[in-house]
Amino acid sequence: MDQAFVGFTMDFLDYIHACADMLHRRMDIASLEGNAVTAISILISGIFIYSAAISSASDQVSQAGQRPTVIIVVGAAGTEEYEAAFTQSAGLWRQAASKGNAKSLIIGLKELEGEQDRTILEKTLKNEPNDTDQALWLVLIGHGTYDGRTAKFNLRGPDISAEELAEWLQSCHRPLAVINTTSSSAPFLNKLSAPNRVIITATKSGFELNYTRFGQYLAEVIADPQADLDKDGQTSLLEAFLTASNKVAEFYSGAGRLATEHALLDDNGDALGAGADWFIGIRPVKKAADDASLDGYRAHQFYLIRSEAENKMPPQMRAQRDRLELEVIKLRDAKDSFSEDEYFSRLEKHLYEMAQIYEKLDQIETQH
Repeated sequence: MDQAFVGFTMDFLDYIHACADMLHRRMDIASLEGNAVTAISILISGIFIYSAAISSASDQVSQAGQRPTVIIVVGAAGTEEYEAAFTQSAGLWRQAASKGNAKSLIIGLKELEGEQDRTILEKTLKNEPNDTDQALWLVLIGHGTYDGRTAKFNLRGPDISAEELAEWLQSCHRPLAVINTTSSSAPFLNKLSAPNRVIITATKSGFELNYTRFGQYLAEVIADPQADLDKDGQTSLLEAFLTASNKVAEFYSGAGRLATEHALLDDNGDALGAGADWFIGIRPVKKAADDASLDGYRAHQFYLIRSEAENKMPPQMRAQRDRLELEVIKLRDAKDSFSEDEYFSRLEKHLYEMAQIYEKLDQIETQH
């Protein structure tokens, strides 16, 4: 059985067990005919439809000529040592993009010719489509600064501030990952956070001013199968973030030094972010202030290199599937705020919509 299929089914096993336990408390076996049983039946049928469709859907149909875009921006290095490190990181990101069949562009490595890097970046972002199911990845590699009010990414020529980048991306409604691996990068998270976005910064504060190692580790693991923590055959951005964060912690511990960088991830739009210590495995276990939703779920749906099975799913269907998965996860997290009947009614609706997606996949296979 495909690893992606196994991962999908395991995500929902707790719902099956929860339904069964609750039904046994409420009624005898002869009366198992309510909405909860319907939900379980839909889930089981959907899983089998998904297994059959995913294993043989046509690559040509599923790709439909659409690809994600990875924009890698290398800032001013300052020294040859940093330049070598930044160039290496950029190369690893480009290799990962190539393996994942994504379009990629590196800004900042060539000699300046006419336009400044800042202008090139602004035009590049402006020319990217804003409404598509394909993700846009923006990776910032280099140094950053913070004067107590404004955080900036240091480019060759004029720098770019967090506020300016937020303005350039304001009209972007496609799935977006912004990964700022520089020192003093935390304010970028506060300015860029929004729904359907994953924002990662190498620091938790603008006052973490020292050179960061997080970016190098992240570049090394974004395409590394060893960072596939849930063993579904693909490494998500969440898994890469957690693995790189752990490597940073190991570096400072091994060197007997106080850590001067603490990476954050925000994907719930609350502009607060979560560190690696908020997770057990890939599961978020801490909530931010005001009972905000948990970070990490959306980042676990961002992949540069997808498994073979995932690649066979058409992008629009995958986007619909991802949306429904998030709805089910959020429903699970808020389970205590619903009555049993309301919880299972909402669950049934989401699972039925999922089953319809898998039926469409089956139809695609039948037609081709």
